Amino acid sequence: MTPRPPAGSADTPARTGKHRRPARRRCRLAVALAILLAASGCGRATAGATPATTANGSPAAVATTPITGHVTGAAPSSCHERAAVDGRPLPDPTCTPGVASAAVTQANIAQTICRPGYTATIRPPVRESGQLKRKLMAAYHEPGALGDYELDHLISLELGGSNDAANLWPERNDHPRAGVINSKDLVENALHTDVCSGRVTLVQAQQAIATDWTTASARLGVAA
Repeated sequence: MTPRPPAGSADTPARTGKHRRPARRRCRLAVALAILLAASGCGRATAGATPATTANGSPAAVATTPITGHVTGAAPSSCHERAAVDGRPLPDPTCTPGVASAAVTQANIAQTICRPGYTATIRPPVRESGQLKRKLMAAYHEPGALGDYELDHLISLELGGSNDAANLWPERNDHPRAGVINSKDLVENALHTDVCSGRVTLVQAQQAIATDWTTASARLGVAA
């Protein structure tokens, strides 16, 4: 909402005997405009953005939810896919910011994501994921066939991702090479290997892939 001009401004009648101060008025209006412009872009990630950090420069943890092996949260109503610098698809950061499982921490990765078979224990039923996939396809205005898309966990389950709707989006299958459905799968596998080997922390991997999966490997020095 546009701020109401102060009394005595160019948009209101001058009062008899009062001196107007145009320089101060212009300054106040400029400050108000700057605040409005900053607020309008708040919370909206852009392609090529860098992960958020804490005061000491370490990566900030992403939002978390409990994980139960079922889909949680509600599908958004309208989303807009973005394009990375190299043209590959990125989810809408407002609809799909990325959410991690509260049950997975750096301290327990050996018992969770680095344990063979972990993802099978928390992956949601096909019936639930199929229903959400249809809703997200509609929200993202994707006209293609369901089979041409993967219901992708932005922060993958193997990196401690959640089944919450805010961590899921319809990713087009690009088949980068034989036996691989999506290029993002290669990034997820490489990050998982480095997290479990201790070369990259869990939070670093989650932040990087949630910010821009197309640059996550290069940002962390991981070979995908």
